[in-house]
Amino acid sequence: MSVKNLTAKKIITIGLTALTTIMVGISGLMKAIHLPWSVEGLAKTNLPNSATALGLMEISFIILFVFPKTMRIGFLLISCYFAGAMGTELSHDGSIFNPAVPLILVWICAFLRDRSVFFGTAESTVN
Repeated sequence: MSVKNLTAKKIITIGLTALTTIMVGISGLMKAIHLPWSVEGLAKTNLPNSATALGLMEISFIILFVFPKTMRIGFLLISCYFAGAMGTELSHDGSIFNPAVPLILVWICAFLRDRSVFFGTAESTVN
């Protein structure tokens, strides 16, 4: 692999990770500070009193995801968070589009940053 291709991949990975982190972080911040339109969405699912907790969880999980040493646990937690959000949306006749987009971006970032999250390593396989 040439240096030019490696640099392009690194730039794309960093840019996509930054975009995803900002998007999820702002979403969590809006819930944590109770912006009316953000809490309005939670009211439809009977969760308006949980806005602060959900927002802080979102922020915490995406921060864990950003740092290489905690990326795996952050990936697991943020994936579970958005999977739960999709389940909640479906159970209340909502659209899974809102939680699905950041989840897809998180998965793409995780794949670009560390493919062993999905495929494992040679040492971790059992013969």
